Amino acid sequence: MLAGVRGGVTMVVVAGALCAWASATSAQQQRAPPGRLFPPEKLGELEGPDRDEWQEPDRIMDELGIADGARVADVGAGGGWFTVRLARRVGPNGRVFAEDIQRQMIDSINRRVEREGLRNVETVQGTAVDPRLPDNLDAVLIVDTYPQIETPVSMLKHLAKSLAPNGRLGIVDFRKDVYGPGPDMEERLEPEIIIRDAKLAGLRLHAHHTFLRYQYLLVFTR
Repeated sequence: MLAGVRGGVTMVVVAGALCAWASATSAQQQRAPPGRLFPPEKLGELEGPDRDEWQEPDRIMDELGIADGARVADVGAGGGWFTVRLARRVGPNGRVFAEDIQRQMIDSINRRVEREGLRNVETVQGTAVDPRLPDNLDAVLIVDTYPQIETPVSMLKHLAKSLAPNGRLGIVDFRKDVYGPGPDMEERLEPEIIIRDAKLAGLRLHAHHTFLRYQYLLVFTR
């Protein structure tokens, strides 16, 4: 009888391990491999005259509580389209850290902020794992970049550490159920995948907004 109990326990442990393996495998299958980094020579494609209309940058910044004097980061900033709008919002008493892992993007942002006379922007060249941002940030924004991140959970863990106690992380990306601007459908991610990654990184979903025409906005806190 005792042997039977032990055998039953063994079977339960094995079954549990198989379930965990199946769950992990399913999660991996749901998230496609990271897409290619956006090529710097195509930055002009991100500067469409109608982007302000469908991107609604002011409303996104409102949802993240970004105000005058705030310290914020633009992760995967590309050519700095959102960076300059953040810089105007936080004003001369605030600070914007524009991060990208491609040197060409950093150079493009530097030229842009110099051309526009912005003195409150600091560029940061991060890595695929660590954005190398300072601590105590009021908000961090990732726009149209998340599917390109090679190690998303590691990246999110670093971002969580950089947030102030009441700071917010906003992730904006393209929906899979509507056509318009943005990457091919197979390169897009369902918001549930990002929410799962964020939970593994110790972040909590604060809000899931659907007011954008082509995108969703996820807001996380520590």
